[in-house]
Amino acid sequence: MEFRKAFKFKLRMNPDEDDNVFFRHAGCCRFVWNKALALQKERLEAKKPLLSRFDMINLLPQWKKKFPFLSEAPSQALQDVLTKLDRAIREGLDKANPKKFPKFKKKFRSPVSFTYPQGFEIKGRRIFLPKIGWRRFFKSREIDGKQKNVTVSYKAGSWFLSVQTEITIPDPVHLSVTAVGGDFGVKRFLTLSDGKHYDSVDAYRTSEKKLAKLQQSLARKIKGSNNWTKQLLKIQKLYVHIANIRLDNLHKTSFDVSKNHAVVALEDLDIQRMTASAKGTVENPGKNVKQKSGINKAILDQGWGEFKRQMKYKQEWRGGQVLYVSPAYSSQECSQCGHVSVENRPSQELFYCVKCGYADNADVNAAKNVLSRAGLRPAGLVVSNGAVMPSQTGT
Repeated sequence: MEFRKAFKFKLRMNPDEDDNVFFRHAGCCRFVWNKALALQKERLEAKKPLLSRFDMINLLPQWKKKFPFLSEAPSQALQDVLTKLDRAIREGLDKANPKKFPKFKKKFRSPVSFTYPQGFEIKGRRIFLPKIGWRRFFKSREIDGKQKNVTVSYKAGSWFLSVQTEITIPDPVHLSVTAVGGDFGVKRFLTLSDGKHYDSVDAYRTSEKKLAKLQQSLARKIKGSNNWTKQLLKIQKLYVHIANIRLDNLHKTSFDVSKNHAVVALEDLDIQRMTASAKGTVENPGKNVKQKSGINKAILDQGWGEFKRQMKYKQEWRGGQVLYVSPAYSSQECSQCGHVSVENRPSQELFYCVKCGYADNADVNAAKNVLSRAGLRPAGLVVSNGAVMPSQTGT
């Protein structure tokens, strides 16, 4: 089994080392992205065939003559930009499974990064980057596998490098033989069908007031001034702090669930639809806009989408599975008799079936429904050829 893995480290920037070269390289990559995207859009509007990735790469020498500053950036980094743009455009035009069409990258708003597909070298705690030289980094762990590429990125005043490697291992077999269903929530981040639950950390809500004060202070400063730049950096660092708290919780939760269960069934939630604004239009204004906005913030603060992504790759590493089922009426359906009724939920936390009298925690009952909808049961499971299957005696 082959899979890709990323190792991220923070670069050590000494006071005498100028990081402007990093910004210039990232700026050149952004310029090439925008120029190539504009060219491809013109061809689409003129109903001409798109340029291939190789055609765009062949234009680089001409652009370097016209815009000499492009010669400062590594050629391979610029070629990687065009490769990614070509893939993004074709995915955006794919009628079978369309994705968002690529947009122009704006200065100060778009992520600052560039990638070396080759030409780099790592020795101990140092890395050689073409047209930059040797730089030190905080090596917190060993880098496993064959090194494929390195991405240098900037976030909140610090530079990071991410080394992507390719690892080959035997097909894994999960050590557990159990299956579990999971119900997402706001008060409880995740509740499992076996009764275990993981609380929400509400990273954004905790820092919301502090963030509002920093943003108010930023609004009173002259845009582009030194004080404005310093204040913007404070806001960026707070956003990173919020994201780190959320990611830490997601990784710990996904690790624990993946480690203890071979099959995990989760709700296939449409988060984009769930968090749609209720503001409406001038002609047809929405209702309960403030309440809906608060619910949307609480949902987005959980990071359910990122959790599903983490569960997928962690289960693949361990030889497990992640299944997704429809969440429709899972909170109103009795996990014992299957009766569906709004009256089954007398309160937010209690589930009481008005037909058979079954009582349980509402989230636990919903998690049991998720598990049963995946065609699995919490008992009577065995591992066969790395897959969890019902045993002959299990019912």
